[in-house]
Amino acid sequence: MKKIPIIVTLFILVITAIFITSCATTNELAAAKSGAQLWGENCLRCHNTPSPETFSDTEWDVAVLHMRVRANLTEDEAVKIAEFLKTAN
Repeated sequence: MKKIPIIVTLFILVITAIFITSCATTNELAAAKSGAQLWGENCLRCHNTPSPETFSDTEWDVAVLHMRVRANLTEDEAVKIAEFLKTAN
């Protein structure tokens, strides 16, 4: 009877370790990517985005802030995407 709680506890610890490791790896991969890469991977997968020169810097800031929430982007990813879009307009 006492073995079941130990097995459950070990299972939870293993799952937690896997989750933490995968999150760290994902964050490290995103940190190594440029704004252009992140824009292509995150923005273009859901819809056709306008050309970067379509909007002003202020308009891109608003759009990126909105999409940061909707696309679940990190702050670093959103900043890189906004910087890319601003340099291209």
